[in-house]
Amino acid sequence: MLTAFSVGFSAVDITPPPGIAIPGYFKIRDAKRVLDPLESRCVAFGDGKCHALLFAVDTLEIPDDVVADAKAAISAATGVPGEAILLHATHTHTGGSLHRVGDGLRAGDEAKRSLALSGRYIDSTVSRLSDAALRAMRDMAPATLSCARSAAPRISFPRRYTMKDGSVRTNPGILNPDIAAPAGISDDEVQLLRIDRDGRRPVAVINFQTHPDVIGGESISADWPGFTRRIFEAALGGDALAIFINGAQGDVNHVCVDPRPGELNGLSPDFDDVHRGYAHSRHMGRVVACAALAVWDKCVPLAAGPIRAGESVIDVRANAPRPEEMDEARRIDALHRAGRDADLPFSGMELTTAVADAARKIRLEHGPSSFALPLSAVAIGNSVAFAGFPGEPFTAIGAEVKGKSPFAMTMNACLANGARGYFPSADAYEQGGYESRTSDFGPAVASDIVAGMTSLLKRLATAN
Repeated sequence: MLTAFSVGFSAVDITPPPGIAIPGYFKIRDAKRVLDPLESRCVAFGDGKCHALLFAVDTLEIPDDVVADAKAAISAATGVPGEAILLHATHTHTGGSLHRVGDGLRAGDEAKRSLALSGRYIDSTVSRLSDAALRAMRDMAPATLSCARSAAPRISFPRRYTMKDGSVRTNPGILNPDIAAPAGISDDEVQLLRIDRDGRRPVAVINFQTHPDVIGGESISADWPGFTRRIFEAALGGDALAIFINGAQGDVNHVCVDPRPGELNGLSPDFDDVHRGYAHSRHMGRVVACAALAVWDKCVPLAAGPIRAGESVIDVRANAPRPEEMDEARRIDALHRAGRDADLPFSGMELTTAVADAARKIRLEHGPSSFALPLSAVAIGNSVAFAGFPGEPFTAIGAEVKGKSPFAMTMNACLANGARGYFPSADAYEQGGYESRTSDFGPAVASDIVAGMTSLLKRLATAN
């Protein structure tokens, strides 16, 4: 039996088959080719008594029902309790669908084929996650911890902007003369947890935060998180392993509205006013990997300590529609589902916002009035915590949690153990824009999440 702090690592391929639905947009996309493989990477932590498992899965999101199935399979295979399993989706917008329900845009046999393919992929992915957990547990060896912080500048930017007319738009377009100022913050911080192991390759846990929606199209790719891992490992000649955790990224992405010379290289305009490109995804991976590499040999030792894991369920008021909004919402939704977007007075990101806003109103027309929102965390002594949010928190939420955490390093993980959509800051509801108009949660969600996660982290720290 292991009696000291120990860590194991594994990586398994979860690349989907051709034809799989690619979620992430309000339009049909089916995979035509694979640009680079998708993976699930797992780190197993143990203190001789307790174990915890940290996963990073190359997918848009892991729906709640798939989380439940995966946790059950992993627990059955490893004996690790569900509350000590953190399943994080990196949020690539070029991954296969893990949804058991259709996208609402297909009909008849086409919808049946899409659901059948996704169903088989879900079953395969759950099995592979269980395999990854077992392999990581078998790979465990005595370990020590150290950490460092760095920065990855000029690759993550606020995507919400106040316009000169006072409105707020998401991704209003590059060099748009009507932009007045950003309506949010970005966080350039790269956090690195270095894990050195006896007789095994060291493991790097890299944490950064921005949307992986840089490629688009109908190809499969892990986007810049995958590049980050591969470039980091290649730079060290294969002498280290890496897992990437995406943080609070709900209101930031790769789009710079006032680019410097050369910064548009590798990018071209896409359907929704967003510039995208595979070459730019690779560039972002290089920037994040290089930030981690710059401090790899300069990490500060951390005490290991007991493994603690916990969950906390908070109650959050719903973002309920007003009755007078429903006729227009149903009109927009019906036109969109009929393939008649051209009949709507919107284009680009404004069209996406209107369609998603209508769907939210229809979804919540008859309640519920509130939602139970599960928060998750895994802690190592009083040194490191992984804070899991079951959706996409705005960057300011993540920054506040990091600032209030009692741990020496807190790594936020978006879309962990659930997929509940956006968690906007309170001011976003007055400002408007895609995220707040489409979120199921009301204006108190940011303060509720910060309070709930801070309380959970303090409880785990006190338990030591």
